[in-house]
Amino acid sequence: MAKLPDHVPDLHVKDLHVPGWLGEFRSFLMRGNVVDLAVGVIVGAAFTAIVNSLVKDIFTPILGLLIGGIDFTNLFVTLRGPHLATLAEAQKAGAVTLNVGLFLNAVIQFIIIGFVIFWVVKVINRLTVKKEAEKPAAPAAPPRNEVLLQDILDVLKADAAQKGAATPKA
Repeated sequence: MAKLPDHVPDLHVKDLHVPGWLGEFRSFLMRGNVVDLAVGVIVGAAFTAIVNSLVKDIFTPILGLLIGGIDFTNLFVTLRGPHLATLAEAQKAGAVTLNVGLFLNAVIQFIIIGFVIFWVVKVINRLTVKKEAEKPAAPAAPPRNEVLLQDILDVLKADAAQKGAATPKA
């Protein structure tokens, strides 16, 4: 290990002052729910890519065929600038446009994604319910009369123990 120059003092870990909030921050990050949340966000991002592909590559073309091949992409209103046939041409020309078609596509995509997520959650819930049903049921609570008898027995035992402690031993 290289030696530090003479003008640099040796630092020891115990000499460093660590602010109290740093320890709190570390314990906050290491709590289970924060780690679970981070894992959920990462899995959610991966799941988003799958759902987006499902919507764009499978459902949207089918929906396009069902509604006669209508493409809302080029449905726009030019607010200022040249009035051109396609949105791409208008944007290249620097026109200010109100992109109604892109908004409609986003709404349709949102509805389809919501529908897909609904069915995915429904299937997951159904699988979860089956697993819970397989678990053995908790034992039934004892009848009320047995509970009362046990309470009476406990009181009698306590009285007997108290009387036994009160009598002098020879």
